[in-house]
Amino acid sequence: MTRVKRGVSAHKTHKNLFKLTRGYRGVRNNLFRMAKQASLNAGIFAYRDRRAKKRLMRSQWITTINIALAEHDLKYSVFVHLLKKHDLNLNRKVLAEMAERQPASFKAIVDKIK
Repeated sequence: MTRVKRGVSAHKTHKNLFKLTRGYRGVRNNLFRMAKQASLNAGIFAYRDRRAKKRLMRSQWITTINIALAEHDLKYSVFVHLLKKHDLNLNRKVLAEMAERQPASFKAIVDKIK
């Protein structure tokens, strides 16, 4: 059986890994072992934080709505209850956008459900 030298394939593997870790600080971008660990951890954090981002955005929308409702003497929890009671199916993202960019239409919704 013929002997296989690993130079070309190893170089390609290293080159692709260093392409992923470009911009990392210290030896994490140019030493293979450290770069491999850094790349694995980056993947783990990216996966986790793609899910955490959704939770964070929802809490920001709720905070924005609650701040806007303070002007109308209404609490967020009461507002959501009234929305469900009046069968208005507006999600939190839309309500937060309206509260920020179109306060008049947001006020109309608040007045309608009060």
